[in-house]
Amino acid sequence: MEYRNYLIAAYAVFFIVLGWDFFAGQWQVRRELRQARKRAARDAARSTPSELSR
Repeated sequence: MEYRNYLIAAYAVFFIVLGWDFFAGQWQVRRELRQARKRAARDAARSTPSELSR
């Protein structure tokens, strides 16, 4: 029983790091998708002829 506090702390740190790893990955995926959509919109706007290019 003298290791109980150590085990509780170790499990707490493990779950905190596991949660951080999950959410950081989700945030990175969302950021990359947002950047890809913006890049696609810029490329689409650049490739379509505009009134000024006639």
